[in-house]
Amino acid sequence: MRLPLPALVRVRGRSMLPTYRDGDVLLVVRGVPPRPGRAHVVRLPPDASGRPRPLSVKRVTGPDPDAPERWWVDSDNAAEGVTSFDVGSLSGDDIVAVVAGLVWRTLG
Repeated sequence: MRLPLPALVRVRGRSMLPTYRDGDVLLVVRGVPPRPGRAHVVRLPPDASGRPRPLSVKRVTGPDPDAPERWWVDSDNAAEGVTSFDVGSLSGDDIVAVVAGLVWRTLG
Protein backbone atom coordinates (compact mmCIF):
# COMPACT_ATOMS: atom_id res chain seq x y z
CA MET A 1 0.00 0.00 0.00
CA ARG A 2 1.38 3.42 -0.97
CA LEU A 3 0.93 6.19 1.57
CA PRO A 4 -0.12 9.67 0.43
CA LEU A 5 2.89 11.96 -0.02
CA PRO A 6 2.86 15.60 1.18
CA ALA A 7 4.64 18.34 -0.77
CA LEU A 8 4.84 22.12 -0.92
CA VAL A 9 3.93 24.09 -4.05
CA ARG A 10 4.06 27.80 -4.87
CA VAL A 11 1.12 29.42 -6.66
CA ARG A 12 1.96 31.33 -9.85
CA GLY A 13 -0.57 33.58 -11.55
CA ARG A 14 -4.00 34.94 -10.71
CA SER A 15 -6.36 32.17 -11.81
CA MET A 16 -7.20 31.12 -8.23
CA LEU A 17 -7.88 34.61 -6.81
CA PRO A 18 -9.32 35.35 -4.31
CA THR A 19 -8.62 31.95 -2.71
CA TYR A 20 -4.89 31.79 -3.48
CA ARG A 21 -2.55 34.59 -4.58
CA ASP A 22 0.57 34.58 -6.73
CA GLY A 23 3.43 33.48 -4.45
CA ASP A 24 1.31 31.66 -1.82
CA VAL A 25 2.78 28.36 -0.62
CA LEU A 26 0.38 25.41 -0.36
CA LEU A 27 0.65 22.04 1.35
CA VAL A 28 -0.56 19.39 -1.09
CA VAL A 29 -0.99 15.65 -0.76
CA ARG A 30 -0.18 13.35 -3.67
CA GLY A 31 -1.68 9.91 -4.07
CA VAL A 32 -5.27 10.63 -2.99
CA PRO A 33 -8.32 10.53 -5.27
CA PRO A 34 -9.85 13.75 -6.61
CA ARG A 35 -12.25 15.51 -4.25
CA PRO A 36 -14.95 17.62 -5.95
CA GLY A 37 -15.08 21.15 -4.59
CA ARG A 38 -11.44 21.11 -3.47
CA ALA A 39 -8.43 22.76 -5.10
CA HIS A 40 -5.92 20.39 -6.69
CA VAL A 41 -2.62 20.47 -8.53
CA VAL A 42 -3.38 19.35 -12.08
CA ARG A 43 -1.53 18.61 -15.30
CA LEU A 44 -3.22 20.48 -18.17
CA PRO A 45 -2.86 19.36 -21.79
CA PRO A 46 -0.34 21.14 -24.05
CA ASP A 47 -1.29 24.55 -25.46
CA ALA A 48 -2.43 25.05 -29.08
CA SER A 49 1.16 25.10 -30.34
CA GLY A 50 1.96 21.82 -28.55
CA ARG A 51 4.04 23.35 -25.76
CA PRO A 52 3.56 21.71 -22.36
CA ARG A 53 1.89 23.82 -19.67
CA PRO A 54 3.22 24.01 -16.11
CA LEU A 55 1.43 22.18 -13.33
CA SER A 56 -1.51 24.32 -12.22
CA VAL A 57 -3.73 24.79 -9.18
CA LYS A 58 -7.39 24.38 -10.20
CA ARG A 59 -10.66 23.54 -8.48
CA VAL A 60 -12.08 20.11 -9.32
CA THR A 61 -15.79 20.75 -9.86
CA GLY A 62 -16.88 17.14 -10.40
CA PRO A 63 -16.83 14.20 -12.78
CA ASP A 64 -17.42 14.71 -16.48
CA PRO A 65 -21.09 13.75 -17.10
CA ASP A 66 -20.13 12.10 -20.40
CA ALA A 67 -17.09 10.25 -18.99
CA PRO A 68 -17.39 9.74 -15.19
CA GLU A 69 -13.76 8.59 -14.91
CA ARG A 70 -12.65 12.08 -16.03
CA TRP A 71 -12.78 15.35 -14.09
CA TRP A 72 -13.87 18.94 -14.77
CA VAL A 73 -11.63 21.71 -13.43
CA ASP A 74 -12.18 25.44 -13.08
CA SER A 75 -10.40 28.58 -11.92
CA ASP A 76 -11.70 30.55 -8.94
CA ASN A 77 -11.08 33.77 -10.90
CA ALA A 78 -13.56 33.85 -13.79
CA ALA A 79 -11.40 36.42 -15.63
CA GLU A 80 -8.16 34.36 -15.62
CA GLY A 81 -6.84 30.90 -16.25
CA VAL A 82 -7.34 27.77 -18.28
CA THR A 83 -10.33 25.59 -17.38
CA SER A 84 -12.11 22.50 -18.68
CA PHE A 85 -14.17 24.85 -20.85
CA ASP A 86 -10.87 25.48 -22.69
CA VAL A 87 -9.23 22.05 -22.64
CA GLY A 88 -11.95 19.53 -21.76
CA SER A 89 -12.03 17.19 -18.80
CA LEU A 90 -8.89 15.67 -17.28
CA SER A 91 -8.06 12.04 -16.58
CA GLY A 92 -7.56 10.91 -13.00
CA ASP A 93 -3.83 10.63 -13.76
CA ASP A 94 -3.78 14.37 -14.51
CA ILE A 95 -5.08 15.19 -11.01
CA VAL A 96 -1.67 15.21 -9.30
CA ALA A 97 -2.45 16.26 -5.71
CA VAL A 98 -5.16 17.74 -3.48
CA VAL A 99 -4.51 21.05 -1.69
CA ALA A 100 -4.53 20.41 2.06
CA GLY A 101 -4.05 24.03 3.06
CA LEU A 102 -2.29 27.35 2.84
CA VAL A 103 1.15 27.33 4.49
CA TRP A 104 2.38 30.84 3.73
CA ARG A 105 0.59 33.86 2.27
CA THR A 106 2.37 36.57 0.31
CA LEU A 107 1.95 40.12 1.54
CA GLY A 108 0.21 42.72 -0.57
